[in-house]
Amino acid sequence: MNPPTREDSPGRSALASLRRFVRPRVVREHCAICDVELAPDHAHLVELASRQLVCACDACAILFSAQGSARYRRVPRRVQWLGDFRLTDEAWEGLQLPINLAFFFHSTPMGRVVVLYPSPAGATESLVTLDAWEELTAANPVLREFEPDVEALLVNRVGSARDCYRLGIDECYRLVGLIRMHWRGLSGGQAVWDEIDRFFAGLKERSSHA
Repeated sequence: MNPPTREDSPGRSALASLRRFVRPRVVREHCAICDVELAPDHAHLVELASRQLVCACDACAILFSAQGSARYRRVPRRVQWLGDFRLTDEAWEGLQLPINLAFFFHSTPMGRVVVLYPSPAGATESLVTLDAWEELTAANPVLREFEPDVEALLVNRVGSARDCYRLGIDECYRLVGLIRMHWRGLSGGQAVWDEIDRFFAGLKERSSHA
């Protein structure tokens, strides 16, 4: 019989057992409807009453594709860069938002347009007057085609950017999460601005010109 090695010693075996418990567990996301395990790239639904996003498999998401769904509505995966969107500096100032980054969507339960902007604390809601939104819609009829509750207008006017996108509401909240995760200090730090640049570069790459 061979003598025990260092790897076979009781101390080593106990340490190996402990390591199994302290290793970080891989969090697996599951469908909120049928509980099946999801792939990293999966569909999302909006629970209309709470405006909460939930994860779903493709089979369940299809069940809630119709706009008449009572509880949930499927978030579309379409991303469009609105290169011809008309939004002057004066019109933007008329919306009276505190920062140059925001997203807008129509909430069916609230019966109005909701505007949110990212902050270190998460998504912060602001008010937009009906007159200002109607003027923006008159200049951009494409806004009437957006699916309520699940599709948003994302506006990026940070620095020299003047970009507008039509996209799923989940992408907007992904941006909010990135900013909340990477923000440091009063100005955010370079890391958060690099993340914002990467986010919008990814959108531009994925989008189709509307």
